[in-house]
Amino acid sequence: MSSGKYRVTTIIVAALLWLPCLGTAANTLDQANALTKQLLQQKMKEQRIPGVQVAIIKDNRIVLSETYGLANVENRVPAKSTTLFPINSATKSFTGVAMMQLVEAGLVDLNAPVSRYLDDLPEAWRGIRIRQLLGHTSGLPDIVDQKGSIGGGTELDAWNAVKKLPLEAAVGDRFAYNQTNYGLLAQIIAKQTKTPYEQYIAEHQFAVAKMPLSTFGDSYDLVPNAATIYATTPRGTLAKDDGNRLSKWIYEIPYSLWAGGGIQTTADEVAHWIIALSNGQLISKAAVQKMWVPEKLNSGADSDWAAGWPVLQTSPHRQIAGIGGARAAFVVYPDDGLAIVVLTNLAGANPQRFIPQIAEFYKQRKSAQ
Repeated sequence: MSSGKYRVTTIIVAALLWLPCLGTAANTLDQANALTKQLLQQKMKEQRIPGVQVAIIKDNRIVLSETYGLANVENRVPAKSTTLFPINSATKSFTGVAMMQLVEAGLVDLNAPVSRYLDDLPEAWRGIRIRQLLGHTSGLPDIVDQKGSIGGGTELDAWNAVKKLPLEAAVGDRFAYNQTNYGLLAQIIAKQTKTPYEQYIAEHQFAVAKMPLSTFGDSYDLVPNAATIYATTPRGTLAKDDGNRLSKWIYEIPYSLWAGGGIQTTADEVAHWIIALSNGQLISKAAVQKMWVPEKLNSGADSDWAAGWPVLQTSPHRQIAGIGGARAAFVVYPDDGLAIVVLTNLAGANPQRFIPQIAEFYKQRKSAQ
């Protein structure tokens, strides 16, 4: 064996001895980062994820920022740190922050009925509290079904159709996720600020948190530098590989529902936003804590959501999340000074399922040496 090959082999063996297995805790920040990189590449291979961005925040600073794979498979376009990924329903967390901003500005009361801010509502909708829209406990019918916006026509047709439907549950009785809630919240934001929803978010969150690339749109909008979305879901064709082939995933987020799923952004910019939120730059720290408290049901039990955020765990350590499109997620561990952002372009990647494994690498590490 030549001396050059011997040196390479020695380096590889040393690296393997240094890296603990994926099931163990990391001792240093460098090890935690190395384990995260290893896990992400493993998940990409196992799940056939074309492209991934990750950002790890520890004690209010980004300690890891990586991008892997392809933004567009068919044209072999590499994913970059500046590639925009849709976060879909994780947009609701931004809407939750917007509502808390309006609360602090004296423009909204979370306990007020929606009828205080919006006219032309069905009688059954008028007494629903703003906080119940945020926490999906309103009982409202969903403006979106498995075929898309209900009514099969324009956005206006969909709103007219959903307003004719009965409530699906008594107000406050149960958690039921739906898009109608956030469409109404967007209307409230626009009316109370006299600014379109997307402009309000851009001016009061993107600009403050230094997110110059972040924007809104779906598969039909011409968004520069946006990742193409894929899936391996069977399409019902007669192709022999129908159930196991990568194909484009076309998704539609109508303009009036952008507050529930319209943001396209990067992992780094979401990380900047989380840091700004934690530092009290977007809303006060007290408002952040209030925003993360689960909404109460009429029974007194906790709902699955707080004000715009899924609550994954309340004790012993809190886990608050933004999850969207089965392909994007960020989880904040406020009691551990940790947040993890993973964005992908594969519908069905469900990064929220492996983010907890990444979190363990950082929770149990010692101070970096």
